Amino acid sequence: MLGMRLYRVHEDGITLACRVREKLRNSAGIAHGGVAAAMADAAVEIAIQRHFGGGRAITTVEMKVNYFQPVARGNLFARSHLLRIGCTLCVGLVDLSDAGARPVGAALVTYMFLDRLRDSQTTPSATSPGRRGRAHADPH
Repeated sequence: MLGMRLYRVHEDGITLACRVREKLRNSAGIAHGGVAAAMADAAVEIAIQRHFGGGRAITTVEMKVNYFQPVARGNLFARSHLLRIGCTLCVGLVDLSDAGARPVGAALVTYMFLDRLRDSQTTPSATSPGRRGRAHADPH
């Protein structure tokens, strides 16, 4: 729906491109921040799937985006770098830039491998995720 396309493949990630069109601009006439955020998220996800040859069940668990400059026209690029690939989490850094290679933002995206989570939940000694050693209040 955004019109993102694979622009380049790198050893440690990928670059996505998206043409800033009228439908992607906010009321100030610049690319909506959600476009860059969606591109950053997708750039890390695609880099992870490429690293593992596809087929891994993953989900975003955290994302932080810093916007430096607005982009009103031309292409927006999201270049991902896989920083850390662990057993259950993967962290990627994304450089956001415009058609003039001007830095316009940066994102840090963390993904969780769901297949590892499912494997740990099927073992007899596994406990419910998120509840280990934590007291929680009764909601009623």
